[in-house]
Amino acid sequence: MAELGRYNTLKVQEMAPHGAYLDDEDGGQILLPTRQVPEGTEIGDEIKVFVYLDSEDRWIATCQRPRVQLHQVASLEVVDVNRTGAFLDWGLAKDLFVPFAEQKQRMEQGNSYLVYVLQDNTGRLIGSARLNRYISDEAKSNWPGSPDPYSVGDKVRMIVSHRTELGYKAVVDDEFWGVIHHDDIRKAIRPGNKLEGYVKRIRDDHRLDISLEPIGHAKIAPLATRILKKLQEGDGTLGLSDKSPADLIELHFGVSKRVFKMAIGQLFKERKIVIESDHIRLTNENDAKKPRPAKKHHKPQTTTKASATAKPAEKPKSEKPRKRFVNNKKSGKTLSIKK
Repeated sequence: MAELGRYNTLKVQEMAPHGAYLDDEDGGQILLPTRQVPEGTEIGDEIKVFVYLDSEDRWIATCQRPRVQLHQVASLEVVDVNRTGAFLDWGLAKDLFVPFAEQKQRMEQGNSYLVYVLQDNTGRLIGSARLNRYISDEAKSNWPGSPDPYSVGDKVRMIVSHRTELGYKAVVDDEFWGVIHHDDIRKAIRPGNKLEGYVKRIRDDHRLDISLEPIGHAKIAPLATRILKKLQEGDGTLGLSDKSPADLIELHFGVSKRVFKMAIGQLFKERKIVIESDHIRLTNENDAKKPRPAKKHHKPQTTTKASATAKPAEKPKSEKPRKRFVNNKKSGKTLSIKK
């Protein structure tokens, strides 16, 4: 069955003067108006269309591509406001309606707002700016025994919502809230930006911390490729090294100094570059002939300062035998006995 508010691939069942009738896979038909029918379309052809309700609440198909589908979030501009609500441009001839009850604040014409697309109780597609009603704080499975939706390092889609004390909140994969912390932001972002990110941390309360860079060793390979490409496109040298200032590295590659050092270290191990004091360069034939410098192995010290200056242990002095004095009652003399 065709899905309202989604893309559907439907078969042309009938051609008519006012358009093509598509099989809705449930015994009915959906009209694709003449102006939307691709040239050369014939009965039996399959067409990818978006299905929504027209002004008379009839199912209708279009080859236009809306900016958002059912159960998704997007930043849309208000094109009109009347006494019932606001109308937002979502890329179709019929604008997306947002009733006042679904507005956090009164929407104004010309401004853009983050909205979630849903069906109201009559089946119409509408938008809502009250995202907390539809976006969950906890990224966990709804079914007991089934795995949670994310692991650390997973790649995600997100759209930036608003700034907080910690950083920016973003809607992750149209379902969950995530936080991009200030420390993880290395380029300017603003509400409405669509970004790719990575799950950095899943907290004990199932809330997500998101990074704009890959996590762990996964981020090294792409950066190493970028560095190598920059060297190859230039003169084979790059005025950065492992001793360059962190802010200069961030300016050129948008990464921390630690990550940059890991990437050039990997390229060095692969004998693709040479690391100099103030720059890096591509290897050449002469470098390939040179043996790698041997690592210095330090012999462990057998003595310590304390042991070198310590005095030899003194031999214990033998104790002199102690004497006991016993009084001899018979003779009246006192006798000494060695113990």
